Amino acid sequence: MQRKNSILMPLKSTARNIFQRKMFTGNRNYFRGRNGIAMIMAIVVIVVISTIMALSISLSTQTSKRTTDIYLYEQAVLYSKSAAELALLDIAQNPPCSVTAKNISFDNTYDANITMKYIYTSPSPCSNANDNYFSITTPEQNGSVMMDITVSTDAGTEPITYFRRTIQKL
Repeated sequence: MQRKNSILMPLKSTARNIFQRKMFTGNRNYFRGRNGIAMIMAIVVIVVISTIMALSISLSTQTSKRTTDIYLYEQAVLYSKSAAELALLDIAQNPPCSVTAKNISFDNTYDANITMKYIYTSPSPCSNANDNYFSITTPEQNGSVMMDITVSTDAGTEPITYFRRTIQKL
């Protein structure tokens, strides 16, 4: 069975075939309305695709910013633990209550500030009474230090500050 509108079929000179010849040869009067609609459709497609591309670029930059900030925050958490260990090492190497504050710089990017308060029962080995944070009564609590550790950096897109409070046994 052969299709009657096949291109391979020889054209007869009927009114229908003459109309088809004018259509395929580019009769301007026939295509005048369709070209305008095709142009509008092409513009709409370009606008939609450009909007999608702009959103994808925006999301990818936000994702990289968040990844960098999360990385810097996690580094700050790890450096706060290291700063606590370094402060305990300083306390062990010096006489009791002599170290009350310490500033440490990690990789010239992170700054750690440590403030220490010593916790002893009465009488305290500390010469200054303000070094005792509060009064304790049990011997199990005697000989502790409370550290306030602040780690900060300005390396990312916004400043990151991590605060940690810990109580360590001496």
